Amino acid sequence: MRLRSAVPAVLAAAALSASLLAVSPANAAARHQSGLHLGYIQYDSPGRDSRTNSSLNAEWVNIHNNSGSAIQLKGYKLKDNTGYTYTFGSYKIGAGKTVKVRTGKGTNASGVRYWGRGSYVWNNTSDKARLIKPSGSLKDSCSWTTADSGSKNCH
Repeated sequence: MRLRSAVPAVLAAAALSASLLAVSPANAAARHQSGLHLGYIQYDSPGRDSRTNSSLNAEWVNIHNNSGSAIQLKGYKLKDNTGYTYTFGSYKIGAGKTVKVRTGKGTNASGVRYWGRGSYVWNNTSDKARLIKPSGSLKDSCSWTTADSGSKNCH
């Protein structure tokens, strides 16, 4: 008798687990189907960390707009675990476009923004990039460890 009453409970639990697993990937995919999100991050500048501007600019974060319309980024912030913060000025990212935020100095252009720092932002051993809306709420985040080999695809 116990065996029979346990079987429906086990089957119900298995069905619930399967349905939760089926929903999780859908939720993850939906997060990136529409809107702004962190894309590929090069957190460990290739080669020796020499603090030259070219080495600093080899450390960067891509932000991608997967929506069907342009998004104004003014007031959006990119932050690390330490609290280093890049705040976007007036910049419109087109539908399906990507903007790269480089750590060092340079001249802002379409598709690229420069943080203007003289030292590295992203920690090579582990860190977390956060994209913060102008309202202060979290839009997206992406973290890594040394196991990620210097770069991380956050899609």
